[in-house]
Amino acid sequence: MASLKVACMVVMCMAVVGAPIMVQGISCNEVTTDMSPCLSYLKNGGEVPEACCGGVRSVLGAAGTTSEKQTVCNCLKQDANNFGINDDYAQALPTRCGVSVPYKISRSTNCENIRF
Repeated sequence: MASLKVACMVVMCMAVVGAPIMVQGISCNEVTTDMSPCLSYLKNGGEVPEACCGGVRSVLGAAGTTSEKQTVCNCLKQDANNFGINDDYAQALPTRCGVSVPYKISRSTNCENIRF
Protein backbone atom coordinates (compact mmCIF):
# COMPACT_ATOMS: atom_id res chain seq x y z
CA MET A 1 0.00 0.00 0.00
CA ALA A 2 2.87 2.37 0.82
CA SER A 3 4.42 1.79 -2.60
CA LEU A 4 1.12 2.69 -4.25
CA LYS A 5 1.04 5.98 -2.35
CA VAL A 6 4.63 6.72 -3.38
CA ALA A 7 3.84 5.87 -7.00
CA CYS A 8 0.78 8.17 -6.96
CA MET A 9 2.84 10.96 -5.42
CA VAL A 10 5.54 10.56 -8.09
CA VAL A 11 2.93 10.68 -10.87
CA MET A 12 1.33 13.81 -9.39
CA CYS A 13 4.70 15.53 -9.05
CA MET A 14 5.54 14.69 -12.65
CA ALA A 15 2.19 16.09 -13.79
CA VAL A 16 2.76 19.35 -11.93
CA VAL A 17 6.37 19.76 -13.10
CA GLY A 18 5.57 18.74 -16.66
CA ALA A 19 2.47 20.89 -16.99
CA PRO A 20 2.81 23.82 -19.37
CA ILE A 21 3.30 27.12 -17.64
CA MET A 22 0.54 29.57 -18.48
CA VAL A 23 1.77 33.06 -19.25
CA GLN A 24 -0.51 35.59 -17.71
CA GLY A 25 -1.68 38.43 -19.96
CA ILE A 26 -0.89 42.07 -19.44
CA SER A 27 -2.34 43.71 -16.34
CA CYS A 28 -3.56 47.23 -15.65
CA ASN A 29 -0.70 47.64 -13.19
CA GLU A 30 1.77 46.95 -16.02
CA VAL A 31 -0.02 49.36 -18.35
CA THR A 32 -0.03 52.10 -15.70
CA THR A 33 3.65 51.53 -14.88
CA ASP A 34 4.73 51.50 -18.53
CA MET A 35 2.69 54.61 -19.28
CA SER A 36 3.73 56.57 -16.17
CA PRO A 37 6.49 58.52 -18.01
CA CYS A 38 3.68 59.91 -20.22
CA LEU A 39 1.64 61.39 -17.38
CA SER A 40 3.01 64.93 -17.59
CA TYR A 41 2.42 65.07 -21.36
CA LEU A 42 -1.02 63.48 -21.08
CA LYS A 43 -2.12 66.09 -18.55
CA ASN A 44 -0.31 69.22 -19.79
CA GLY A 45 0.85 68.63 -23.37
CA GLY A 46 4.26 69.77 -24.52
CA GLU A 47 7.17 67.53 -25.44
CA VAL A 48 6.73 63.76 -25.27
CA PRO A 49 9.58 62.17 -23.28
CA GLU A 50 11.42 59.32 -25.01
CA ALA A 51 10.70 57.16 -21.93
CA CYS A 52 7.01 57.73 -22.62
CA CYS A 53 7.32 56.47 -26.19
CA GLY A 54 9.26 53.47 -24.87
CA GLY A 55 6.35 52.77 -22.55
CA VAL A 56 3.85 53.07 -25.39
CA ARG A 57 5.87 50.59 -27.48
CA SER A 58 6.15 48.24 -24.51
CA VAL A 59 2.39 48.24 -23.90
CA LEU A 60 1.61 47.71 -27.58
CA GLY A 61 4.17 44.91 -27.81
CA ALA A 62 2.81 43.14 -24.72
CA ALA A 63 -0.75 43.08 -26.08
CA GLY A 64 -0.64 40.36 -28.71
CA THR A 65 -4.09 38.83 -28.48
CA THR A 66 -7.51 40.39 -28.90
CA SER A 67 -8.19 39.86 -25.20
CA GLU A 68 -4.93 41.60 -24.23
CA LYS A 69 -5.68 44.52 -26.55
CA GLN A 70 -9.11 44.86 -24.93
CA THR A 71 -7.48 44.79 -21.51
CA VAL A 72 -5.05 47.55 -22.49
CA CYS A 73 -7.92 49.63 -23.87
CA ASN A 74 -9.90 49.26 -20.64
CA CYS A 75 -6.84 50.02 -18.51
CA LEU A 76 -6.10 53.18 -20.50
CA LYS A 77 -9.70 54.33 -20.09
CA GLN A 78 -9.50 53.66 -16.36
CA ASP A 79 -6.20 55.55 -16.08
CA ALA A 80 -7.62 58.46 -18.08
CA ASN A 81 -10.38 58.84 -15.51
CA ASN A 82 -8.12 58.26 -12.49
CA PHE A 83 -5.39 60.68 -13.54
CA GLY A 84 -7.37 63.41 -15.30
CA ILE A 85 -5.88 62.80 -18.73
CA ASN A 86 -6.56 65.28 -21.54
CA ASP A 87 -8.32 63.30 -24.31
CA ASP A 88 -6.75 65.33 -27.13
CA TYR A 89 -3.23 64.64 -25.85
CA ALA A 90 -4.04 60.96 -25.42
CA GLN A 91 -5.32 60.67 -28.99
CA ALA A 92 -2.19 62.40 -30.33
CA LEU A 93 0.27 60.27 -28.35
CA PRO A 94 0.62 57.30 -30.75
CA THR A 95 1.40 59.65 -33.66
CA ARG A 96 3.83 61.64 -31.51
CA CYS A 97 5.61 58.36 -30.68
CA GLY A 98 5.53 57.11 -34.28
CA VAL A 99 3.32 54.10 -33.61
CA SER A 100 -0.08 53.04 -34.88
CA VAL A 101 -3.03 52.10 -32.69
CA PRO A 102 -5.86 50.60 -34.75
CA TYR A 103 -8.65 52.07 -32.65
CA LYS A 104 -9.61 55.51 -31.42
CA ILE A 105 -8.05 56.32 -28.07
CA SER A 106 -11.00 57.76 -26.24
CA ARG A 107 -12.96 57.31 -23.05
CA SER A 108 -15.96 56.58 -25.28
CA THR A 109 -14.28 53.68 -27.13
CA ASN A 110 -16.08 50.39 -26.52
CA CYS A 111 -13.09 48.16 -25.82
CA GLU A 112 -15.18 45.01 -26.19
CA ASN A 113 -15.63 45.82 -29.90
CA ILE A 114 -11.89 45.65 -30.55
CA ARG A 115 -11.18 42.59 -32.70
CA PHE A 116 -7.85 41.56 -34.20
